Amino acid sequence: MIKFGFDIIKTQRYRLALRFAKRITEYRLAKDLFTRGKDIILSPEAQDMKNYIQHGETTVFEHCVAVAKYSLLMAYFLERTLKINVDKDSLVRGALLHDYFLYDWHIKDQSRRFHGFRHPGIAKRNADRDFDLNDIEKDIISKHMFPLTPFLPMHRESFIVSIADKWCALAETFKIDVSSYIII
Repeated sequence: MIKFGFDIIKTQRYRLALRFAKRITEYRLAKDLFTRGKDIILSPEAQDMKNYIQHGETTVFEHCVAVAKYSLLMAYFLERTLKINVDKDSLVRGALLHDYFLYDWHIKDQSRRFHGFRHPGIAKRNADRDFDLNDIEKDIISKHMFPLTPFLPMHRESFIVSIADKWCALAETFKIDVSSYIII
């Protein structure tokens, strides 16, 4: 059978990704996430996110930590395998605050209509009020719902968080344990 160039590239990328995944441990990932986002994680304001459910039985706080974790994992992969630099501090902080809207969107209320479209702006206003944010973090928070909201992310960190957010939302909604598929 003749191997096409695409098949060879695909196989080489798979091997590279597998080799990379074996080097990242759950402990190292958690330590890096906590080091970069400690001020947010320990803040009473962010702890308030534990009072609201996001998807299924997952709290907003748990969801934001999961998104930060998978965003960080993607950043490691991009830096090590493709040599693409990522601002991991901004990535983690933005991911931790991307759903910082501080209300229960499941309660039927006129002010919460169109939650999917409106919550990025609400989260950005709340985060800007309670934390010192840089431009990348603001972009992550306000554009994480792309393409549902038509605002194109301006930074690679924003794209990473947007992808991780979709992945985590699917896993949480359908109760899929994804931890063992990524972390080896």
